[in-house]
Amino acid sequence: MSDPLRPRASLRTAVVWEVLRDALDRRVKAAGRDALEVLDTGGGSGKFAVPLARLGHRVTVVDPSPNALFALERRAAEAGVADLVRGVQGDAHGLFDVVERGGYDLVLCHGVLEYVEDPAESVRNAVAALRPAGTLSLLAAGLGGAVLARALAGHFTEAHQALTDPAGQWGAGDALARRFTADQLSGLVADAGLEVSAVHGVRVFADLVPGVLVDAEPGAMDALLRLEAAVAELPAFHSVATQLHVLAERG
Repeated sequence: MSDPLRPRASLRTAVVWEVLRDALDRRVKAAGRDALEVLDTGGGSGKFAVPLARLGHRVTVVDPSPNALFALERRAAEAGVADLVRGVQGDAHGLFDVVERGGYDLVLCHGVLEYVEDPAESVRNAVAALRPAGTLSLLAAGLGGAVLARALAGHFTEAHQALTDPAGQWGAGDALARRFTADQLSGLVADAGLEVSAVHGVRVFADLVPGVLVDAEPGAMDALLRLEAAVAELPAFHSVATQLHVLAERG
């Protein structure tokens, strides 16, 4: 069976999976348990939750969408991990209405801060859900990536709007409520009481390269994956990444 944390078909998540795999290995060794308790806030249909469960971890997914939770249930059943995945309807604001405080070894907060009314509160709640030695995985939209994408598409006014808008929105049609810089995300994590252990730029090139180039050239997918991995930790590329990933732990 192929490694579920290396989805070769997905340039969008490869870097995050590599970071999570290393974090899981460290947490398993530190906890002395093969199975960790994982909380995935805003986990939707289980893009991360199901592969984590396939490794034997118990995953609770909190999401406000009944349709997403139904898809999660179906995906978990198809993967043979229905007994390890639990979906509950809720959101980051009322997180402790549906899950316990301090009960999780790893908390994922992926694709949440772009939409919530109070990002700082959501991060504080995610941290409060961690066990004393827990790890937080935070993934959010990057400001610079949006500016670069709008400019390369010829939408220069929108690119400038995103650059100067306090929330990083490029206009009324923007689907995201806000975007972040690496410093802003690190600041939210630090204010919530964790130490940042790593910051990675995600989808630095993947969203800019035409798909036909990747599909048509033999070996191009692997080469692009290697390139994304090589630049992910370099601060110079964080400023143009589509997404930013922050891994943090208690000091």
